[in-house]
Formats: sequence, structure tokens, C-alpha cells
Amino acid sequence: MKLARAIHFDDSDTRIFHSPARTGEWCISGGFEFSDWTGADLTGKARQAFANGWLGLDTFGRVTFVAVTTIEQAELDALTIALAGHFTTLYGAPSIDAALPVARDELAHMTDLCADHAPNTLLTVARDLTGAGVRESFRVIEAPEADIAQLAIHATPDE
Repeated sequence: MKLARAIHFDDSDTRIFHSPARTGEWCISGGFEFSDWTGADLTGKARQAFANGWLGLDTFGRVTFVAVTTIEQAELDALTIALAGHFTTLYGAPSIDAALPVARDELAHMTDLCADHAPNTLLTVARDLTGAGVRESFRVIEAPEADIAQLAIHATPDE
């Protein structure tokens, strides 16, 4: 089974998101956070989180890129319970038991998204606010196979 982890290539996420996710934490799209937003909510760093931020499941911060990797069932089960807890704490779900089906659905959506991709494939998310609600689209950036020419330093001996 596969899920995705936050990955950073530089420190830009620390500047563009109110709360950046940590490198390596498990992530989901997290579009539910914006379900009741209007155009008036789309300003500054909140707009950036809406436009292209994945949701980290440890910090509940945002990240621009995630990388597909394998996950064990026990880890997925723990994430499901933690996400259900987040739904009760932040969104007012009546109990963890009541929130578990929604947490399972969110994680199933992400595992489905990752299922057919090789490890280290990068994913991005883009969101639009439409009359029908939030529309998400995903971009896949395949990890190229390493080639020695990418790593080698080519030089000619001094004559």
C-alpha cells in the first residue's frame, strides 16, 4: 500500500504557509478544510494553502510537494485514528467513532491516488473554488531513473 510524505526542496514552504508541514510527515490532500470557504477567504497565506497545499497529518500544516512511498497497515490505522481525532477537536465531530468513516475515506482517497505510482513519484495539488465547491486536480512528476551521467563530473586531464 502507498501513501505520500511531505518533501521540501528548499525553505519556501516556511514562507508561504501559515503552518508548514514537516519533511517526512504523512500527507493527504486536505481539501475538506476549505469546504465552506468563499472568495473572500482566499487572501495571503490562506490563499496559498488553498491553491496548492497538501495537509500534513502530524502538524496539520501544509506542504507544496509530496512523494509517494509505501506505508504499513498499522501506520495507516494510526493515521486514521489521529485524523478522526482532528475532526473531533477542530471540526466538531461528535466522537472519534463518528469521525472514523470520514477519516478512512480521506485516507482511502490518498492511497488510491498513490496506488499506481512508483516510489519517489512527486505529486502536486491545485484547487479552484467553483459554484459547486472546491475542485481539486493533481499533477504527477515521475522520478527519473538515475543515470551516472547526471552524477558524474566530466573533466579532461590537464596537459
